[in-house]
Amino acid sequence: MSPPAPLPDRGGGREQRSRRRTEPIEFFVDRSLGRKHLADALRELGYTAHTMASVYGERAAQELQDEQWLTDVGKHGWVVLMKDDAIRRRPAERDALSAAGVRAFCLTNAQLRAPEQTARFVENIHRIVRRASQPGPYIYGVYDGNIRRLWS
Repeated sequence: MSPPAPLPDRGGGREQRSRRRTEPIEFFVDRSLGRKHLADALRELGYTAHTMASVYGERAAQELQDEQWLTDVGKHGWVVLMKDDAIRRRPAERDALSAAGVRAFCLTNAQLRAPEQTARFVENIHRIVRRASQPGPYIYGVYDGNIRRLWS
């Protein structure tokens, strides 16, 4: 099953369209979201989903600094899904995110349980895919029924 196509963008000229990403979107699920629920749900929808453990191994993933994985994810062009919206306020992580052109989407409610976190991302997947077709860096907050730019 192939991933759903992004919804059409209304507006924007030739220059804007030429900057859009056309390769299939691959997701990177931050360790704060676990390695099972969300990654499995994305795969069921037909997307490629990488986790910290699948990329770095379980032990290394636990000790890896945010600056390192943000740089690596940016090099691969993967879209980050995370729960840590404070990353935009920490200079070292924000600088790494910016330098790597990372496209990130995060939950702003840290109290959600794993099934609720997964549901929040899945219900917004079309919005996320549409926004992720634009180059980064940026962070969008993922809410109940919508997403909103938090940082760019």
